[in-house]
This record gives sequence, structure tokens and C-alpha cells, in this order.
Amino acid sequence: MAGPIGVRNPRTGMVDYWIEPPERDRLAERCDRLRTAQLDWQAGGLEQRIEALQRWKQSLLARKQKLVQALTADTGRRTESALELDSVISSIDRWCRLAPQLLAEPEPKSSAIPFIRLQQQSVPYALVGVISPWNFPLLLSAIDTIPALLAGCAVVVKPSEIAPRFIKPLSEAIAAVPQLRDVLAYVEGAGDTGAAAIDCVDLVCFTGSVATGRTVAEAATKRFIPAFLELGGKDPAIVLASANLELATSAILWGSTVNTGQSCLSLERIYAADAIFEPFVAMLVQKAKRLQLTYPSVDSGQIGPIIAEKQAATIAAHLDEAAAKGAVVHCGGAIEALGGGLWCRPTVLTQVERSMKVMAEETFGPIMPVMSFSTVEEGVALANDTNYGLSAAVFAGSDAEALEVARRIDAGGISINDAALTAFIYEGEKNAFKGSGLGGSRMGPAAIARFMRKKAFLVKTNSAPDPWWFDLPKATDDMSD
Repeated sequence: MAGPIGVRNPRTGMVDYWIEPPERDRLAERCDRLRTAQLDWQAGGLEQRIEALQRWKQSLLARKQKLVQALTADTGRRTESALELDSVISSIDRWCRLAPQLLAEPEPKSSAIPFIRLQQQSVPYALVGVISPWNFPLLLSAIDTIPALLAGCAVVVKPSEIAPRFIKPLSEAIAAVPQLRDVLAYVEGAGDTGAAAIDCVDLVCFTGSVATGRTVAEAATKRFIPAFLELGGKDPAIVLASANLELATSAILWGSTVNTGQSCLSLERIYAADAIFEPFVAMLVQKAKRLQLTYPSVDSGQIGPIIAEKQAATIAAHLDEAAAKGAVVHCGGAIEALGGGLWCRPTVLTQVERSMKVMAEETFGPIMPVMSFSTVEEGVALANDTNYGLSAAVFAGSDAEALEVARRIDAGGISINDAALTAFIYEGEKNAFKGSGLGGSRMGPAAIARFMRKKAFLVKTNSAPDPWWFDLPKATDDMSD
């Protein structure tokens, strides 16, 4: 592995923190210990695992201030950091409540053949690897980890090197729970550490860019292990002529700019019907201008800094190309350097074209390009004109009208008369479409089922010959000699 890695502070631009990736053989040894401890973790039963996670919850709450401070330093924003920790706490409770039912072995049942009884067993993968991103460092490292632990797996997590400060207080919270500390480990490091972890695990969960996701998928394929990938998005919003514009503009503004647009479920393309296009844009711009940067204080406004320096370059490139091709900037529209950090105010663009990067590639910033459409068919075609298919939103005067359109959109989680609801609603199973992901749903009951392999026991219940056996002649004395 490489030597120490410096970590940039997104508010100051200064490298003020260092992480030390483990050597490859040390990582392998740690994974071996996790795998060995998993045997007792699984054998101890679900009640013991629930008890351990509830103790972990209390340990997290005891370190709430340290965790939020670390996440705030990682990301440059405080409100979302507090919400992250609250979401993880809620997730522990939710999965502990659901796991007994979801992991219960089904009762034996008759098969299609009357004398064959079917019994089933679910067996956890021994060691799960989680590779998580920088935009929600704690939440997206835990979203797969918690159900995997309850399923009976051991877990090794490699968060992003861009936002790793939370690992230290989180690891302290894990170490305070004896039952948990031997089966859950967070490790520091960059891409090479993540690649080394894949070589040690039995299943990998990855959240991040499409490019890196492909690399992870290829590495998993070579090892013949499952890979569950939650990748990028270019989520569309369709606003029909019948929509409540007050509601639609408020929801879209939030869904496009929360966490400075640094979310895979951010709305990045907006399509408004011709009949309401001008008032929709005017209302959206008026509301966007009211949002302020969290500068000079972290509590000053609503829009935090751009966390990853390289992402600022991407946002700037998309905006520059759009302006050069004739896009009109109604507010925002540039990267600002303030206090050493990089910032972008909410930006509304019109006169955008499908060929522009801001309409085709993931921007991952608070950018709202708006196009008009004349028919519903055109609006749906524009929404589906993408290599992505993670989430979407539809706004209309009635649920029925919106749902009729939503059923034609190629995306996994579609909010109706709201935006980015998959950030709050975990019950609905969904899959990523197109290049936005691979594998089973990380939402709903299927999320925990991903970490189990099913075994079927086919039990013959009588001693009579099966009708498909060979019809051999009965043995005689001569034949037995």
C-alpha cells in the first residue's frame, strides 16, 4: 500500500488530517480474524446480534458530539451530518425490529411431489466487504453494514479517503461492544486498499461512481463473488401542466441542492411542460436565490462547500460548456473560492440542450438545468434519454396522472409530487436501471436477503421406490452369487 494520505478540509482547502492505510498483508490478516470470529457471531443467534447492535447504538449516542464534529470536518456541513447519525441510529432500530421476521426459517412444506418434503435454510456469507463514498460518509458506510451484521456476516468497511475523519470515533464506538468488535472493522485507505479488500471478502457492496463501479464488478467477477453496486445518477424531474408549481418548485429545489447536490439521488435534469415553463422557472429562480452558503460560519446558510476538490472541476467544466453553447444562467453559475474552500450557489439554467454535459453526465452539484416539452410522450422520452436510471420525480395535479407517467420512466425509485424520497423511505424495494447499478435492492426486505445463501433440503418421506428409478429385475439366488 501507499504511505500516509493527506486529507483536505473542504471549508479551508488545507490538508489538516492524515490517514495510514494498512499494508496488504496486515489487511488480509485482519480479514482472516473477522472471518474466524464470524463463526461464533452466526452461531450465537439473532437475539445476540440484536443485543450487540443495540449496545452499538448506545455507544454511538454516547459519542454523538465527536461523531458529528468529525463528519462536519469531513464534509464542511453540520445539519446533514447530524441527520446522518440520526439516520444510522434509526436504521439500527428498524433492522433490529424487522430482522426476526425476515430471517425466520420457513416452515417445512410439501413439494409438487407428494412424498418429497421441502425444508430450507439461509446461510450468511462469512465476510462482506463494503466500499463507501464521501458524500454521506457514515450513512452510506452503514446502509449495507447493518443488515449484513444482523444476517450473521462479519463486515470490513473501506470508506472514502476524501472523508475519513469519522472512522476514528466510529471505531471507538465499535470497540466498546465486545461482541461486535471482532466482526466489524473500518479500515482507512484509498482505491488500492479497497481493491485489496475485495481480494479478501466473499461479497462486496460498493457505492460510488460508474467508472469505479465497473472496476469493482470486474474484480468481483474474477473472484466469482457477488457484487452489489449503487452507482451514479442523472435523475430527471417531469413537471406536467397540471402540477402545483408552489409544491413542485420547493420539492425540486430541495431535491437538487440538498447537501450541495452531492447525492446520487439529486435531481439533475428538469423537464417542464410548455404551458407552465415560464412561471415554473421564475418561481424556481426566486426560491433558489434565497438559499445562502454556509459561509463564513458552518451555520450561516443552507448550501455547504463542495466536498471533493475534483468534483468542483467537474461542475465548473459542465457550467462552462453549457454557457459556451448558449445556456442562460438565471442565478449562480460559477465556482467560488471562499476561505480556501470551493463553493457553488444554486444554479438555474435554461436554453440547455440534450448534448450538453450538464444534461448528459453526472454533475453532482447544485445545478438545475430546465428544458421544456410539448407532449407527455416528449417529456418521458427526454427523461429516459440517459445512460442512468437510479431515481426520478413526477409532478402532476393528481397521483393517478403522475403515476401514469412514472410507470414509463426507466428508473428504480420514483417520487410522486415530491423529490428524493428514497432518502427517507426504506421500505420499497427497487433496482437501479441501466448504468446506475447492479444487483438486488438495498431497500426493503430484499436488502437483508442479499447477504444470505439459500439451501434446500429435499426430504423423501416414504420408503417406496420412486417411480423414476431404474426398473431393475428382482435379485435371484443366481444373480447374487
